[in-house]
Amino acid sequence: MKAAARTKTPRKPGPKNASSNSLKDPVGVYCRLRPVIVPEQECCIKVINTTTVQVHPPDGYRLGRNGEYKEVQYSFKEVFNIGATQRHVFDVVARPLVDDLIHGKNGLLFTYGVTGSGKTHTMTGSPGDGGLLPRSLDMIFNSIVTLQAKRYVFKLDDKNGVEVQCDVDALLERQKREAFQIPKTPSGKRQVDPEIADMINVQDNCKVEEVDEDNVYSVFVSYIEIYNNYIYDLLDESPFDPIKPKWNSCGTPVRNAELMLPQSRILREDQNHNMYVAGCTEVEVKSTEEAFEVFWRGQKKRRIANTQLNRESSRSHSVFLIKLAQAPLDANGDNVLQDRELITLSQLSLVDLAGSERTNRTKAEGNRLREAGNINQSLMTLRACIEALRENQTYGTNKMVPYRDSKLTHLFKNYFDGEGKVRMIVCVNPKAEDYDESLQVLRFAELTQEVEVARPAEKPVCGLIPGRRFRNQAFREELSRQLELRGGPIDGDREQSVTEMLLQNLPPMPSCELLDINDDQTLPRLIEVLEKRHRIRQMLSEEFTKNVLSVKGMVQELDSSIVSKENYAQIKMAERDKMISAQKTEIERLEKKAKTLEYKIDILEKTTTIYEEEKRNLQQELENKSQKLQRQVSDKRRLEARLQGMVTETTMKWEKECERRVAAKQLEMQNKLWVKDEKLKQLKAIVTEPKSSKPERPSREKDREKALQRSLSPPPIPNALPVRLRHRRSRSAGERWVDHKPASNVQTETVMQPHVPHAITVAAANEKALAKCDKYMLTHQELASDGEIETKLIKGDVYKTRGGGQAVQFTEIETLKQESPTGRKRRSSPSSPPLPDEATESEWTDVETRCSVAVEMKAGSHLGPGYQHHAQPKRRKP
Repeated sequence: MKAAARTKTPRKPGPKNASSNSLKDPVGVYCRLRPVIVPEQECCIKVINTTTVQVHPPDGYRLGRNGEYKEVQYSFKEVFNIGATQRHVFDVVARPLVDDLIHGKNGLLFTYGVTGSGKTHTMTGSPGDGGLLPRSLDMIFNSIVTLQAKRYVFKLDDKNGVEVQCDVDALLERQKREAFQIPKTPSGKRQVDPEIADMINVQDNCKVEEVDEDNVYSVFVSYIEIYNNYIYDLLDESPFDPIKPKWNSCGTPVRNAELMLPQSRILREDQNHNMYVAGCTEVEVKSTEEAFEVFWRGQKKRRIANTQLNRESSRSHSVFLIKLAQAPLDANGDNVLQDRELITLSQLSLVDLAGSERTNRTKAEGNRLREAGNINQSLMTLRACIEALRENQTYGTNKMVPYRDSKLTHLFKNYFDGEGKVRMIVCVNPKAEDYDESLQVLRFAELTQEVEVARPAEKPVCGLIPGRRFRNQAFREELSRQLELRGGPIDGDREQSVTEMLLQNLPPMPSCELLDINDDQTLPRLIEVLEKRHRIRQMLSEEFTKNVLSVKGMVQELDSSIVSKENYAQIKMAERDKMISAQKTEIERLEKKAKTLEYKIDILEKTTTIYEEEKRNLQQELENKSQKLQRQVSDKRRLEARLQGMVTETTMKWEKECERRVAAKQLEMQNKLWVKDEKLKQLKAIVTEPKSSKPERPSREKDREKALQRSLSPPPIPNALPVRLRHRRSRSAGERWVDHKPASNVQTETVMQPHVPHAITVAAANEKALAKCDKYMLTHQELASDGEIETKLIKGDVYKTRGGGQAVQFTEIETLKQESPTGRKRRSSPSSPPLPDEATESEWTDVETRCSVAVEMKAGSHLGPGYQHHAQPKRRKP
């Protein structure tokens, strides 16, 4: 008959609220230095006192900004020097945690440091000098050696709880287990493996002083490792199932069973919000030797490898869990109370973390490189959790702690939330080669001390009288001693007293002494008494026989009723057995189904992981190709634009060059025509002059000078300024003119005056006026050969250029000239030379200068209209 008792671990079920408990303890951090192998080896860490170490850069290390070595000091709860013994480290660090375990409180102890710093030696020890783990086991069993319950009285379930069985069920389970197991040597004559005999031979005999003697205890141990962020059971000895497919490290099925890794375990949360490893093997142990043998069996399966820094480097985080179940005895001190509120399950976790390492020092490749990456990632997650907790407690923030980023931190989430004390031993190798890594480890360890963990609640009190176990035991021993002194059972004395009482009820015997030979009264009196006693005896015998028969009948009736009840009970028990067997069958079926579903879920998760990884790779490849394609398209567009710009620039360059050459040629020809025209005019003037007054023929030098001066003002030719025809304005809206009249013009005294309708009169051509009109007229004045002022109206069309400006193409010239009817020529007096300003204005109003100006405005320019002067080009040498 079982009585299930799901217990708290170790507190009562209820919502966790760390703030409700005002008592908090900081995380205890201790530092231990590894001895230097070579005495002459350079060291970079020195112990200042029992709580402080000093780190200084080694020789040849780069200097600080000021050219001096920078020495840093770090403080801890206690610093263990090179000569510290394993016993001293255990007494300071682990002994308080074992004491809390016996009193129903949880504890976490882990070693932290770089690879090769002595973490495994501190936790496990060496032959002849056991570490923290064997000493903790020895202290536990020394404290509860006479208070342990029989095997299988406490039975752990699959949901991180405990079940309490009665003695009969525990006996049946023991017999069932012993029937399937190989008979072992009794615990008193147990042969210890010689490989570990020296490690567990601890002679300290330390134990907890105050142990509740009215409780019974049972110890359960389990051993797991976290490898590549997967949890594996090191105590799992189940045979390999050939039905299930095998998976290699790439997540694909293979046929070779040697590549098959053990099945990883899943982290789950129980009803009290505590994390545990589902399906983990938990072994009940009864001695230190048995517990350490279980540990050593799992230790042989742990993954280690040879690196450049450590010959046996741990490639995984190992966690040895010690669970202690305890429950009080009843008032008689015989049986275990099955009240679930009074059963406590406490746990001590001993963690040996894998060492952080740098791949450039270990020269890791392949699997070793992947293992180092996962180790460093889990340790970085641990640092991130510690920093988040420290920030939340220091600044009052509510930052999320990333426990779930790593299986290591997710497993021990409860400890940092207030489920027990947390202790850390920072192992440091003082050699100079580990300076950078040791600096980071010590800095992180010092900050860890600022994190505070809430104290767990005290375990409940059963309310029974303390000391009842030994008082009842003393009472039973005294009772047995008294019975031995009396020589028999107490029921025999009671029967003797009843017989004596019956004899006392018989008539007394008369005196049988005969003093006289003639005495005839004594004998008849004696005969009468004897006959009376005989009758009483017969009557008592008959009554006794009658009573015996009645009692026998009653016994038979009772026996028959007992037999009938036994038969009824057997029938009921058979029915119950059938029901239990059916329920067990159903439970086994459901368990198999659950395992099958878990296996399918595991396969689906692996398949999902593979597909997600493939999806991420394809998405990344698609993004890379899309980016590459976009870059190619943009490069192509840029190249096309560049080529188009080069083509356009080259085309415009050659068009301008051709236009410049045509204009130069036309200008040259116009100059020649103008020279001939001048000569003809001079010849005509000579011919038409009166013969009475013969003008002096000017010298050739003066003609040459005049010709040279007049060459600057050739008559305007419509194509003197070649412009490519652009968008012509529509004439439907009417023509608007730009009337360009320089300020130096002289009023003509002709009767017919030029009139331009809808004109914008300007003194200088500008882009704004040209943009509003589609016709252009320039008023130009010059002295004719006869000395009269000749006014020319040069007209043209306005076009838009490609650059966003305006261009003028001259079409025709109208001339206004005033002559005397007498034929007299008015000449300007040669004695009054023109002023410099007037000469400047005449140059500006010169036809060549004014007509060779193209007004062009660049689109989007902020500098105003730009003027470009097309003058007579210089002749190039052939």
